[in-house]
Amino acid sequence: MLRLSLTVRVPLRRVAPWSRSLSSQSPSLPPSPEKPAPRTASFGFRTVPEESKETLVKEVFDSVASKYDLMNDATSFGVHRFWKDSYVSSLKPGRRGPLRCIDVAGGTGDIALRILDFARENYADRETTVAVADINAQMLKEGYRRFKKTMYHNTPQISFHEANAQALPVEVFPDNTFDLYTIAFGIRNCTSIPDVLKEAHRVLKPGGTFACLEFSRVNNPLLSTLYDQYSFTMIPLLGTILAGDRNSYQYLVESIRKFPPQPEFARMIRDVGFTTGDDVDGGAWEDMWGGIACVHKGVKL
Repeated sequence: MLRLSLTVRVPLRRVAPWSRSLSSQSPSLPPSPEKPAPRTASFGFRTVPEESKETLVKEVFDSVASKYDLMNDATSFGVHRFWKDSYVSSLKPGRRGPLRCIDVAGGTGDIALRILDFARENYADRETTVAVADINAQMLKEGYRRFKKTMYHNTPQISFHEANAQALPVEVFPDNTFDLYTIAFGIRNCTSIPDVLKEAHRVLKPGGTFACLEFSRVNNPLLSTLYDQYSFTMIPLLGTILAGDRNSYQYLVESIRKFPPQPEFARMIRDVGFTTGDDVDGGAWEDMWGGIACVHKGVKL
C-alpha cells in the first residue's frame, strides 16, 4: 500500500518596511488650535473682561447721576465749571454762523447748554443745534430736567439720544453730518477709545472739529504728588459723605490715572485720520492747571 504525501507551499506576502512602521504607530491627530486670550479692559485699577466694562461703568453712573454736579463741585472746589467755560469759549461756537454739534457722553447737558448760551450771547445765534448722546439713561434724565428750565426746551436746538459712543446709530448720526464733536470727562470711561475716535471722525464733516476735555497727566512732580494725595483720600471720602458711594468715586479717581498721557492720546487722535498740532502743550493739546485737565483738538481733513 502506497502512502502519498503532499506538501503545500503557501507564498508569503512581503511587507514593505514603511508599512510596518505605520502599522506599529497610532494615527496622529492635528494639534488643536490655541484659544485666543480673552480681551480685557481696565476698570480703574482692575482688569476686567472687555464685555463687562460697559455694564460696570453704567452701574457707576446710575449711582452718581443725581448728585453728579454736586460731587464735581465738591471734588474740584468748583474748578470744573471754569474748565468747561474755558473749553467751550476756545471753540467759539457761532462765530462763523450756526453749527451742527454733537456732544457725546454729555448726559447732564452742561456742555450743550454752554455751547448754546455762548452762541446766543456772543453772536446772537439761535440756530446752532446740539445733539446730546449718552449711553446712560439716568444721566440723560438729569440733562433733560436741566433743559426744561431753559429757553431751549422743546426747540430744535437741543435733542437727547441714548447711544453708545463706540457705535453711534447711523440712522440718527449719519456720516459727514456735524461741524463740531465735543466730549468732556467721558472718553476715559469708554471700553475702546480708538472706536470712539473712529466714530467721531465718521460723523464729522470734512473740516469739522473734534474737541475732548479730559483729566490728564500732571507733569510737575510736586503738583502730581499733592494731586494724588488729595484724589485718593478726599474724593472717595466726599463720595461717601455726599453720595453714600465710596466705590464709584474711587473708580473715577483710578480711571483718571489709567488714561493715556497727552502725547499718546494725541497720536491716537491722528491714527484715525484727524490732523492735530505738534505734540506740545499749546499744539495738539492745551493743559489746564498743569495737566490736571487737558483739551485735545483735531480737525477732519
